Amino acid sequence: HCPLLLASATPSIESYYYAKKGVYTLLELKKRYRNMPLPEVTVVDMNRERQLGNGTPFSNALIDAIQETLSHGKQVLLLLNRRGYHTMISCCSCNEPVYCPNCSVPMTYHKVSDQLMCHYCGHMQPMPKTCPHCGGKQFRRMGFGTQQMEEQLQLLFPKARVLRMDADTTTKKSAYDELLGKFRAHRADVLLGTQMVAKGHDFPDVTLVGVLNADAALYLDDFRAGERTFSMLTQVIGRAGRAAKRGVAVIQTMNPNHEVIRLAAAQDYRAFYARDIKLREAFTFPPFCDIAVISAASASEAACTKCAAEIFTFMKDKMSGDYRDVPVISFGPFEAPLYKIEDCYRMRVVLKCRRSKRLLAMLGELLRHFTTKDYKAVSVGVDINPTNL
Repeated sequence: HCPLLLASATPSIESYYYAKKGVYTLLELKKRYRNMPLPEVTVVDMNRERQLGNGTPFSNALIDAIQETLSHGKQVLLLLNRRGYHTMISCCSCNEPVYCPNCSVPMTYHKVSDQLMCHYCGHMQPMPKTCPHCGGKQFRRMGFGTQQMEEQLQLLFPKARVLRMDADTTTKKSAYDELLGKFRAHRADVLLGTQMVAKGHDFPDVTLVGVLNADAALYLDDFRAGERTFSMLTQVIGRAGRAAKRGVAVIQTMNPNHEVIRLAAAQDYRAFYARDIKLREAFTFPPFCDIAVISAASASEAACTKCAAEIFTFMKDKMSGDYRDVPVISFGPFEAPLYKIEDCYRMRVVLKCRRSKRLLAMLGELLRHFTTKDYKAVSVGVDINPTNL
């Protein structure tokens, strides 16, 4: 009988839906602490910046805002959800990126170590002299990471004290608290970081927030991509102007007219919810259904593919036989978004369903069937309502 309090400026669509329906009790704070106004937000079209000849990752509006903020002795928070120096290295001849040998993801260049690194398995290697695909000898370095942003900031603002906060600078157990403490004590002027700087922090002297690539997660193959982008932008904008002076935020994007970007800039959660809940209902996504992801993983690609196909057939047989009373829509089998991680191939079958004892009984039968010695080369698992598809 213990009451549970869920608190957020950007609750999940599912939580707000249940609150609106009365399943949860909805309590709303309609004003900011101390009645402070919300930050003034500017959305910058980076396509326009390129057309005007600005080849840097910083728009002219953001550069001017940083200069003005620093001149008043205030602090700046910058969000870039990419660590490393360049996000991808690709061959100039065949345009293929340099992939991790253990994972199906391109590697990221890190200038400090002068090496390529996989952010999934941790594999590191020197820059190749020739392309592993075509033998080409020239590579282009694409995209901007936090290391390069830190370097660019020091060139643009040589007197500014810049702190970089990402997975590379917080490897020590105490590094996270030390960096935040240093910034809070005003021993740094600019805090540049990945998602770890976006939520939950209270820095009274931060009056400017800049988002360097607002589109980074907007087009991921996940129905929650818009929700995550809206939440991250709204939350990081809220880090500005939490004390006496009103905050300012600059959002840099290649899609300034995208509705998610526009609503995040307006910090209008209700309008975003109204938009997203209609899409969820139209395409039958949570909270209008549950989702079960059945995964198969194996060091053998052939074994993984074969098992995934048999899982799909098994489910079809069950749904037309003993469990025909269980409402399920099945999709697959198909490769996971990251098909190979740490030399392990991954396939999946996705079910749109309603969680019930009958559904759980059917999934239990599936797990018992696919964990026998006939499938010892494959690991099979079920995840109901995963946070990521």
